[in-house]
Amino acid sequence: MARSPRDIEQMYSTPEVVAKLRRLADALESDKSFRIQIAGTRIRVPKVAQFSIEHERDDDEEEIEFQLKWSLDAHGNAEPEEAAHPEIV
Repeated sequence: MARSPRDIEQMYSTPEVVAKLRRLADALESDKSFRIQIAGTRIRVPKVAQFSIEHERDDDEEEIEFQLKWSLDAHGNAEPEEAAHPEIV
């Protein structure tokens, strides 16, 4: 079954962002997948995800986006599950 498109933005407090980024950094450094909950949906980011940082600017605003991207197969799956995952936060 195909997943429906989704594009959300969730605001978090500084301590929440720090905790999420710390867990992400630990997963990247350990070459492991990463699980995160965003706006009530749990997402598994595979260890093969590509990481990029974007900077956008217009007349009255600037934005920096940290992005993780990965491809899905025909069934909507990324890589096979690993035995252990960092805790979902």
